[in-house]
Amino acid sequence: MKSVVAMSRGFSSFSDAIPWSIQTLRDYGTVVDSGHWQGVATEGRADMETKELINLNIYAPIPADEETLAFDVTPNLPWAEDHFLERVGREPTNPGVQYRNWPWWRGQDEDTMLGGQFTHTYQERFWPKEAGSIHGTEPDDHTVDAVYHRSHFGIRYFYGDLDDVVNLLRRYPQTRQATFPIFFPEDTGAVHGGRVPCTLHYHFLLRNNRLNLFYPIRSCDAVRHFRDDLYMAGRLCQWVLEELREPVNSDDEGNYPWQTIAPGFLYFTAYSFHVHRGDEHLL
Repeated sequence: MKSVVAMSRGFSSFSDAIPWSIQTLRDYGTVVDSGHWQGVATEGRADMETKELINLNIYAPIPADEETLAFDVTPNLPWAEDHFLERVGREPTNPGVQYRNWPWWRGQDEDTMLGGQFTHTYQERFWPKEAGSIHGTEPDDHTVDAVYHRSHFGIRYFYGDLDDVVNLLRRYPQTRQATFPIFFPEDTGAVHGGRVPCTLHYHFLLRNNRLNLFYPIRSCDAVRHFRDDLYMAGRLCQWVLEELREPVNSDDEGNYPWQTIAPGFLYFTAYSFHVHRGDEHLL
């Protein structure tokens, strides 16, 4: 079976990058049945087989404002903007509100809920310090469902959140450490049997007066998610810059001239870029 890797390619805009990515998937994708998709068994269902391109790498400049970004990417609006605002709203809601407004929502996600909550939401991963409780079982009674609070503490230190990444950039603008993880240790091996995030992390890097954003994603559906994922990543870069431009009332290294910094490139990597065979006509 042939195996095709799409090498990295840069574009002057995402309006050029997106159709190139889709055409490359059309031309060189191979058929794969992963056995399941978002908790749904796919074995024996030809429509749920995927045409897949591995290691798609594209990059293009992030526009300075959300209107130009929307024109460039053409996401599902208003949903993509509304859900982005839910993500950055500093409220770690689960399940939240906007999942019901997703254009592809047909009630399927609620089948995977446990006690009215998903395995994760992006707003929980953006603000994990305040992600209050999860559902599970009491250690001494495996028959009783209970709600209990987790201590948001890693192996040695307390959890960080999106504000901590912003503050790091404020203190050390040229840092190489501004990584914002979305895939957490509790997702490793999908041991809970539920869904895990597609996004792995966002990484911010200021160079040449541009704030670049690196965005690796383990899996991306070309029809249902691609444009919205690109849009919300671009909006996140814009949002972080807006936060950094706010006045700082401190005496530390927070006096960097962020007003002069513009968004840089969005470097997008999808380890699996795919489309369901039943959706190919929608490409």
